[in-house]
Amino acid sequence: MIPLIGYADRLSGRPGDTIGFKVSSAGGEPFTASLVRIVCSDPNPAGPGILEEQVPADFAGEYPSRVQPLKPGSWGRSDGTLDLDGARGLRLSALIWPTRTDEVSDRQTVLAWGPVALDLAPGGLLEARVGDTVVQAHGKLHGRHWYSAWMSLSADGRTLSVGADPLGHGGEAPRAASAPMEALPGLAPAPVTVAAEAWEGDTRHVFNGKIEAPAIHADADGAEAALALRWDFAREMSSTRIVDTGPKGLHGQLFNYPARAMTGASWTGEEMCWRHAPGQYGAIHFHDDDLYDAGWETDFSFTIPEDLPSGIYAARIACGAHEDAIPFFVAPPRGERRARLCVLVSTFTYAIYGNHARPDFVPAWKARFEAWNAYPWNPAEHPEYGLSTYNYHSDRSGICHGSHLRPLMNLKPGYLTFGYGEGSGLRHFPADTHLIAWLHAKGIDYDIVTDRELHEEGGAAIAGYKAVVTGTHPEYHTRETLDALQTYRDTGGRLIYLGGNGFYWRIAVHPENPDILEIRRGEGGIRAWAAEPGEYYNAFDGAYGGLWRRSGRPPQMLAGIGFSAQGQFEASYYRRRIGPDAPPSAAWIFEGVDDEIIGNFGLSAGGAAGFELDRADVRLGSPEDIEVVASSEAHGSTFVLVPEEQLTHITTWPGEPWQKLIRADMAYFRAPGGGEVFATGSITFCGSLPHNGFENNVSRVLENVMRRFLRD
Repeated sequence: MIPLIGYADRLSGRPGDTIGFKVSSAGGEPFTASLVRIVCSDPNPAGPGILEEQVPADFAGEYPSRVQPLKPGSWGRSDGTLDLDGARGLRLSALIWPTRTDEVSDRQTVLAWGPVALDLAPGGLLEARVGDTVVQAHGKLHGRHWYSAWMSLSADGRTLSVGADPLGHGGEAPRAASAPMEALPGLAPAPVTVAAEAWEGDTRHVFNGKIEAPAIHADADGAEAALALRWDFAREMSSTRIVDTGPKGLHGQLFNYPARAMTGASWTGEEMCWRHAPGQYGAIHFHDDDLYDAGWETDFSFTIPEDLPSGIYAARIACGAHEDAIPFFVAPPRGERRARLCVLVSTFTYAIYGNHARPDFVPAWKARFEAWNAYPWNPAEHPEYGLSTYNYHSDRSGICHGSHLRPLMNLKPGYLTFGYGEGSGLRHFPADTHLIAWLHAKGIDYDIVTDRELHEEGGAAIAGYKAVVTGTHPEYHTRETLDALQTYRDTGGRLIYLGGNGFYWRIAVHPENPDILEIRRGEGGIRAWAAEPGEYYNAFDGAYGGLWRRSGRPPQMLAGIGFSAQGQFEASYYRRRIGPDAPPSAAWIFEGVDDEIIGNFGLSAGGAAGFELDRADVRLGSPEDIEVVASSEAHGSTFVLVPEEQLTHITTWPGEPWQKLIRADMAYFRAPGGGEVFATGSITFCGSLPHNGFENNVSRVLENVMRRFLRD
């Protein structure tokens, strides 16, 4: 594990809220903690560098070091114990869809009760265990196929049997096997567990794959088998509860948020929404690497003072030669505006990308990390902290849940996403601090509001601000956050969208724990993985997941522009499309700017227009009177259209040549109700702001927009 690392139990708060900090320190001496305000988190020596201001805090001081454990793996357990006193014989059964049958060296538990367990042994062999007696079925189970699996203990307690029947695919059934019991262990009351065994607060033998309808039957005094427990995973689908439909009502709890609303053994393909046919979605997909809440104990806390300015802060910790920072965002008191400008921080996107282990990471990148004294750790080398929704589970199923309740390496000051190319290689939080540093350099006061407040408080969170500005990549949104932004814009608000690939994916917030987010990568879009057929609807809220475009809300409807193309972390420039004689409605954007080429420089890939690009399209919701004041050009060969824009190998959705669609449009329009929108359409735009001490044509364009939008 990383020698010193930590996280906060919340990413944002208002005065009066308390934030708990959880630290794992392997040092033999105490670690120290202090508070800083973050201005810039780019370690590139060619830019402003890491800029932080010390802030007094009551938690500053020393704390004992301790190593806090990581306990990955999702599973379930009954709330109470199952008592089968007097039973004669026993049967455990479940429908299973295993996903790791060959490449694991440990057994995987399907269902367990005390010393009794139905397992999947290495090599895909189904096995039964009662105490020290083990019997394996003859023939392996195949991955990604459904089986009805069972084990039984005879009524006289002398014979242990196990077997499985294939469902629906016509494969050869593993032959059942039996073995004599040497001694029957005591079957005392015990909890029932599914997808893992649990002993003395720890879990082991976690199952990978889907499980449906786990049940336990018992023979009572020689009578016919009687149902003792049957968990129906199709019930209370959006919760972490598991419901027992048996006579004892032995309900249970899920741990580490396995994926629910999964197609089960009876799914026919006739219904794609679990709400319409819940009985066909009675499976839960468990993984041995699910980790969304590390559950660490709190080392110190901070109650946000009333007089602390809104901004980005971090608890800085140090122990010996090791350092870490735990960022958090401070919003103003609820209902109070301390500045005219609101910076909307995309914490949902940060969490969805949390611990993204890039597939193109190579250790050679670390030479740049070391030379710049950048953040030294990378998720590609430390997957034990749980990966992002841009990665796969160990069984190659896509990760559909994200959370900040664990250390997130890419949410650290100085973290470099890329170790190649021009500029700093920043994304997300560190890249967004280019805007924060610019605001400080220009003396523009601001409040911070995150999409968490926007989701929970709606339009009230941003009402009254003269302007709302986004960061570089506001990609992931709930219906509530989009509604709030739409209402703000259409009631006279002024929106400044400084990113690319924004307002793109629909996510859901867990109804029991708002720190857990869900993404279903359904049909369409540039996807790190593709959801299984029939699994496009969120379990958390029952809504159709995937692109907002496929739910009738393309980004163009809000910001005037939307995702069009993506390439490697490379950037180009904009060429002005309006000259000095342009209509006065748009000419003010370039006041004091004589250049035709805008942003052929910058700390993000060397230019203001790069990596992910948005363009205007009236058919997707761009206003008829939108003014595209500049467009990018000269993008490299790595840039491609996003899949939803490419119909065939020779045709595109807009009907234009694909070459014309690979561009970022810088645009302006007036919205209903007197609102205004300025959008740049590029993830790398903010990286050009610090160039030449914040004095450049990109900076001037933004300052023109900002000063106008902040006017009375």
